[in-house]
Amino acid sequence: MSKKVLIVGGVAGGASAAARLRRLDETAEIIMFERDEYISFANCGLPYYIGETIKERSKLLVQTPEAMKARFNIDVRNNSEVVSIDTKNKKVKVNSKDKGTYEENFDYLILSPGAKALRPNIPGINSKNIYTLRNIPDTDAIKAYVDKKGVNSAVVIGGGYVGVEMAENLKERGLDVTLVEAAPHILAPFDSDMVVLAEKELVENGVKLILNDGVKSFNDVENQVEVTLNSDTKVTADLVILAIGVAPDTTFIKDSGLEFGPRGHIIVNEKMETNMDGIYAVGDAVEVVDFITKQKTAIPLAGPANKQGRIAADNIAGLNSTYKGTQGTSIIKIFGLTAAGTGANERTLQRANMPYKVIYVHPVSHASYYPGAIPMSLKLIFNDEGKILGAQGIGFDGVDKRIDVIATTIRLNGTVEDLAELELSYAPPFSSAKDPVNMAGFVAQNALAGRSNVIAWKDIEEFKNDDYMLVDVRSEVEFNNGHLEGAVNIPVDDLRERLNELDKNKTIVEYCQVGLRGYIADRILSQNGFKVLNVTGGYKTTSMLDFSPKQTESNDDDDSNDTHSALTIDPDTQVVKTDENSKGKYDKELDACGLCCPGPLMQVKASIDDLKDGQILKVSASDPGFYEDIKAWCKRTNNELIDISKKGGNIIAYIKKNVKNRIVNENMPTMPIKDNKTMVVFSGDLDKAIASFIIANGAASMGKKVTMFFTFWGLNILRKHEAVSVQKGFMDKMFGLMMPRGSKRLKLSNMNMMGMGGKMIRKVMKDKNVSSLEDLIQSAIDSGIEIVACQMSMDVMGLHKEELIDGVKIGGVGYYLGEAEDSNVNLFI
Repeated sequence: MSKKVLIVGGVAGGASAAARLRRLDETAEIIMFERDEYISFANCGLPYYIGETIKERSKLLVQTPEAMKARFNIDVRNNSEVVSIDTKNKKVKVNSKDKGTYEENFDYLILSPGAKALRPNIPGINSKNIYTLRNIPDTDAIKAYVDKKGVNSAVVIGGGYVGVEMAENLKERGLDVTLVEAAPHILAPFDSDMVVLAEKELVENGVKLILNDGVKSFNDVENQVEVTLNSDTKVTADLVILAIGVAPDTTFIKDSGLEFGPRGHIIVNEKMETNMDGIYAVGDAVEVVDFITKQKTAIPLAGPANKQGRIAADNIAGLNSTYKGTQGTSIIKIFGLTAAGTGANERTLQRANMPYKVIYVHPVSHASYYPGAIPMSLKLIFNDEGKILGAQGIGFDGVDKRIDVIATTIRLNGTVEDLAELELSYAPPFSSAKDPVNMAGFVAQNALAGRSNVIAWKDIEEFKNDDYMLVDVRSEVEFNNGHLEGAVNIPVDDLRERLNELDKNKTIVEYCQVGLRGYIADRILSQNGFKVLNVTGGYKTTSMLDFSPKQTESNDDDDSNDTHSALTIDPDTQVVKTDENSKGKYDKELDACGLCCPGPLMQVKASIDDLKDGQILKVSASDPGFYEDIKAWCKRTNNELIDISKKGGNIIAYIKKNVKNRIVNENMPTMPIKDNKTMVVFSGDLDKAIASFIIANGAASMGKKVTMFFTFWGLNILRKHEAVSVQKGFMDKMFGLMMPRGSKRLKLSNMNMMGMGGKMIRKVMKDKNVSSLEDLIQSAIDSGIEIVACQMSMDVMGLHKEELIDGVKIGGVGYYLGEAEDSNVNLFI
C-alpha cells in the first residue's frame, strides 16, 4: 500500500525532502503545501537581485510547481496555508486561495515552515517604508522601491548575514547606507578579533557603521523614516531594512501536542522525528544539536535544512539515516572581502565551559613568488587533545577552500595533527607547498607539544610591566615602520649574538610579523635558558584588534574608496584624463604589497628613477594609506597618475614619469602660488601648543591656507578631555593612561611646578583677554585650518580616531609632504 506524505513548506527543507522521497519511492503520494506563490527559490540570492548582481529575477526560482509535477510527480499546492494539525487523527487544515478551507489526511507529515523575520514592538515599526526580507514578494517590494527616482538612502537595522549583505547591495546600487547593530560587533558567529576586518571593509566602502546602539523608535517624516537610537542619535533615510533576526514560524502548530524548545523551535531526534508518530520536522523551525558542544541550539542555514529534508525522506522510505548535528559552517562576501567560519567561536565555548586554545596565522593565498599573492587571516580553535573546535578566516582570496577543508576535518572528528598531515593540491597560482591549512596545523602542533610557548595578545594584559620584556624580532626596517610601544628590536637573525641584552629574570614576550620568525626566536631563547612567550599571529594581529568602530561613519566627501577605469581632471590631484586604452599598458611593474607607509612611496620613487620620461610604472600596494599618498606624491613630483583603483584588497596605480608636455585642457586649474603655511607640532607642552595655534590663527586671518600636522606628543593636544571607550591591547591602554588626555592636562615646558605653572599662565591669559588654548583650537577649526593627525604616530601611541576631537583629519607622510610643497613657511614646534 502506498504512503501518503504531506509536506508543509516548499523551500529548502521541504523541496529537498519531496525530491528525495520521490527518488526513493515511486509509489508514494506526495503533496507539498506552500503558503506563498513561490517554491524552492534561492533565498540566499535575494539581496544580490536587489543589488542587481543577479540581473534576471527568473534565476531566483530554482523550481516551479509545474517542473516539480513533471519531473517528480509531486502535487504542489502553492498559495495554500496549513493553519492547524490534528496529530491524533493525522490530518491538516488548509486555507487555499483556490479551494477555500479543507482538510487533508496523511500517513506521514514533514514540517518545514521555516522562520519569519522579527518585528519587535518598537514605536513606529509599522511604517510603510520599513521592510523585511524573507521571500520573493519581500524582494519585489524592496527592489521596486529602490528602483524609484529619489530613493537615495537606507538604514539597515541588524548586522547579521542578511543585514550585511543588504548594506553591501544597497551601497552597490548607489544609496547612502547606514548599518546599525545593537551588539558591540556585527556577524555574531565571528569573534571580535576577526570581525573587525569585516567592519573595516564596510567602512572603507562607504557604509556608515553604528555599533553598540539599538533602535528606540521609528518616525515617519514626510516621505522618509527617522530612526532614533538608544543613544538618542537620529538617522533619517528613504527606507529601512529590518534584519535583526528570525524566529521559528511555528505559531500555527502551538496546540498540536508537538514539543517545542524554549524559543519555539520544534524538538526532533536524530532521525528528524518529532514526539508525534509519523511527524517529522526540518529546517529553520527545528532545534538541533551543536556538533561541537553537543548542546541544543538553532542554526538557520540552507545547507543543514537541505540535509535534514533528505534525512526525513530517508526514514519515511525505510532507510536508517541520522543527523549528527550542525557545526554552523558559513561564509559571506563583504564587498571584496570574504569571511568564513566553521565550528564554535570563543563565546560559544566559554558559555559551554569548554577549555580551548587559540592560534592565528596570516599566510598568503598562494605561493608568495607568484603574482597576486594576497594575505589572509586564519584563526584556529582547538583543545588540549588537539581536537579542532572551530576556525575563522578572513581575506580577499582563498579563504573559502581553507575553511571548507577545516570544516571537513571537524566533521570527521579530526585533529590539528590531521591538518598538518593533509595532502592538498599545490601549484604556485593556487596554493603553497605548505598550504595555509597545513601552516595552521603546524603552529597548533608546536603549541600542544610545548615546542612553541604561544600566547595571545589579550593574555598579555594579565602581566605586570615588570614581569616581562617585550622584544620585536622583525627587521629594523619593519620595526621602524611601526612597532609596539616599549618593545626592544632584536632581529631574529641577530638574536644569538645579542642574548646578553635580555633579562633572564623576566619572561621574554616576543613577536614577529605573523608568527613564523617568532617561533624560531622562541626555539633559540628557550634552548638558551630564557622563559619565553611567542605572540601568536604576530604584529599583524594587532592591526586586526586596533580597528574599533564603536560609532564609525564613512566620509562622504572622501573618494578614497572609488575605483576608476580612467581619471578625469581633479583640482586636488592634478590628474589628467587619459585615453582608456592607456590603462593596462606599462613599462615596469612594482609589487609593494606588504609594505607599510612610507615603504611603498620609497619603492615607487626608486622605480620611477629607473624609468625614462614618459614611461609608465604599474604599482600594487596593500597599505590603505597609499591611495591618498600616491596622489599627493605624483602631484608634487610632476609625475602623472594615469589610473588608481582598488582590487581584491590591493591598490593598483599607473604612473607616467615626468610628463614634460602634459595634455593641456582649458578646464585644468593652474598651479597655485606657493603661499601656504604648514606646521609640524611635535611637542605636547602647553606653552608650545598655545604658540602653535596663535601663529596658525594669525596666518589664517591673513587669508593663508594653514595645515597643522600633529605627530607623537603633539597628538595629546588633540585628545578629547573625556575618556572614550575603544578596544585596545594592554600596552596601548597603559601608554594612553600615562599621556595627558586633552589640552587641559598639558604641562609647561619650563616652570611647570606640579601643574601650578600651567594654571598661572592660563589665569594671566584670561586676565589679559588672550584666548585660551581651547578657544584657539576651536577658532582654528572654525577658520578652516586643516588639523591633521599623523596616522603612523597614532598607531605607535595606541590612539584611535574616536579619541581625538571632532574636525581632525587623519593623514600620512605623503599627505604632509604634499602640503609642505605648496608652502613658503614650514615650522617645526
